[in-house]
Amino acid sequence: MRTSINRLLREHGFNATLFDSTKALLDYGDFDQAICIIIDIDLNGQCGIELRRRLAEEGVTVPVIYITGNDNRANRLAAIESGCIAYLTKPFTARSFIESIERARAGFA
Repeated sequence: MRTSINRLLREHGFNATLFDSTKALLDYGDFDQAICIIIDIDLNGQCGIELRRRLAEEGVTVPVIYITGNDNRANRLAAIESGCIAYLTKPFTARSFIESIERARAGFA
């Protein structure tokens, strides 16, 4: 999934930094140039929403787009409450994904 997203982003002129773990993302720490952070809700036994909360606790204010293959009411509500700008369920269209990133770039929440 990461490879496909990276390819799609590059095709639309975006430069992406990929992380293979929550620890790698948390250790990165350089979010000043980021348009948004894309987080899968299910992260190999960890919760993407919890990751978002931790980033917020550390002062990261970059907009978040969630993607998930496990859509349910509880996930949707928790995602919205965490302050995401988009919640996309797999399979999502390339258009909906890029439009979400464009909204983040334009500063719309």
